[in-house]
Amino acid sequence: MIAIYPGTFDPLTIGHFDLAERASKMFDTLYVGVSTNATKKTLFTLDERIDLAKNALKSFDNIIVEGFDGLLVDYAKKIGANYIIRGMRAVSDFEYEFQLALMNRKLNNNIETIFMMPSQENIFLSSTLIKDIAKHGGDLSKFVTKNVEEKLLDKFSNL
Repeated sequence: MIAIYPGTFDPLTIGHFDLAERASKMFDTLYVGVSTNATKKTLFTLDERIDLAKNALKSFDNIIVEGFDGLLVDYAKKIGANYIIRGMRAVSDFEYEFQLALMNRKLNNNIETIFMMPSQENIFLSSTLIKDIAKHGGDLSKFVTKNVEEKLLDKFSNL
């Protein structure tokens, strides 16, 4: 069984890492699909986000990190995935995620969306909050992997 865990991952947080780790135990292969998103202004380029995710997740034999552009269902079909993993931190995520799942099902009814809750200690994390902490020189060590922390600090020291 093949699944995809898509996201912008700008940057990958410990919450993303935790979800990928848990999802990797459920599937033979888990693709972490780093997406382009024209509606989001990212801090890191697509290549940087792919490299950060690859480095952070390199210890998992069944996780493949790739970038993709276009419709998620098209990418899922290309890699042979029948499952989409989506994280939901709070009730406020539900409406948006529900709409996405229904639209993806309408586009390809062979793909199921699986919603996963983050671990309790990661429920508040978001890439936006992490970037704000980094921008103001806060301690990132509890929220991102070491490679992501180093890249964030480097990025904000050069802005």
